[in-house]
Amino acid sequence: MSRRRRQHARRPAGSIVNRPLVAIVGRPNVGKSTLFNRLVGQHVAIVEDIPGVTRDRHYADAFALGREFVLIDTGGFDPDSDDPMKAGITSQVRLALEECDVVVCVVGAMVDPMPADREAVALLRDAGKPVIFVANKADSKPKDHYAVSYYELGISAIMPISALHGRGIGDLEEEIANHLPEAVELMEPELDVPRVAIIGRPNAGKSSLVNQLCGEERQLVDDRPGTTVDSVDTLVERDGTRLILIDTAGIRRKRSVKKQGVEGLSVLQAIRSIERSHVVVLMIDAEAGVGEQDAKIAGLAHDRGRALIIALNKTDLLNREAQKKMMDRTREILAFVPWAPLVTVSALKGRGITALVGRVQDAVTEHRKRIGTGELNRFFEEVLEKHPPPTMHHRPIRLYYITQATIGPPTFVVMANEPNGVHFSYQRYVVNQIRKRFGFRGTPIRVRYRGKKKREKK
Repeated sequence: MSRRRRQHARRPAGSIVNRPLVAIVGRPNVGKSTLFNRLVGQHVAIVEDIPGVTRDRHYADAFALGREFVLIDTGGFDPDSDDPMKAGITSQVRLALEECDVVVCVVGAMVDPMPADREAVALLRDAGKPVIFVANKADSKPKDHYAVSYYELGISAIMPISALHGRGIGDLEEEIANHLPEAVELMEPELDVPRVAIIGRPNAGKSSLVNQLCGEERQLVDDRPGTTVDSVDTLVERDGTRLILIDTAGIRRKRSVKKQGVEGLSVLQAIRSIERSHVVVLMIDAEAGVGEQDAKIAGLAHDRGRALIIALNKTDLLNREAQKKMMDRTREILAFVPWAPLVTVSALKGRGITALVGRVQDAVTEHRKRIGTGELNRFFEEVLEKHPPPTMHHRPIRLYYITQATIGPPTFVVMANEPNGVHFSYQRYVVNQIRKRFGFRGTPIRVRYRGKKKREKK
């Protein structure tokens, strides 16, 4: 895969809606996520030798012989499990089958067909879609013959592969390309579609919020903390506005996260999701209350220059007095981001969702707002006249002019004679005055102080 194609593959899946969809299905722990990562060409899905680790559909862009498609990594399929999480995985497979154009069914080459394999084949026969059967973990040619036992299920052909070592992947890509529908002329994606990272501790209601916005059970929803393991990108359109939602795993307190475990990997993906986003929606469980970890998430969003919305979820479970106390407590703990709007919602019942989307749209606008240099300097003259900067060691601090350098977040540069001598309290005063005049609600702003370059003597 060329470097250019790899760069295209990093775009959130769904930014071009007309591409074919290919779903990877199969029972737990047969190597679907490893195959997903191999076909995509980067480490996206969480891979661990524990059945049921991949529990949500995971979308990513992929290429096969020059053909572009969207690859879907489904959770493991186990119809005999009484575990409600496994039942949720079954419904996820059915949803993926309804959406896809081609199905890649993965079985284990080194084991005989299991009841879940038989059920999967029966389900795929009813799907009416092209199906490619692959026997994974055939690490060498002598192991290929172990896969012949699957022919008893009525499979006409099966491809032995090793997703871990890349064996047989070229043949599989060729087979996928042969089954893809005819190419359709695609429009260029809107590169400025806002990306919204939905972040919070486990069981804060992140998946319920995505379900409300998408209109279907796009995420597994379970009362147990940590039921969203992989971060999943979803393109949605609401009231004429397109958003890419990133539902991430709940970030636990560091002491409860195993460094090499599933939760540890999920935390890393959640942090990466903040990096890939324009706006962060911090989901807080109103019943559990705001905690130190919520403050750390808000601090991370602020440090990374992301717009921030605080969503206080499950407020329908509290009376009016308790709601007010919780809102006051949240503002107290998150006092370092007073510019972040606070919205009360009930993601499960759909209350406050419209207001939340409105705040997100406003935050995107503010995050990308640019102020003209002339207007800025007229304002800056008023600020300096009202409150000049304090001296440093009896030396006057002169601030010459201000300009906005960038957006996302809005960043301003002030030229000064002693940039290191501007006291932090005065720097805070300048930021507050900028907000008072120009708004910027919902986004952090940066103000940098630089010295004038001295002209070299001839």
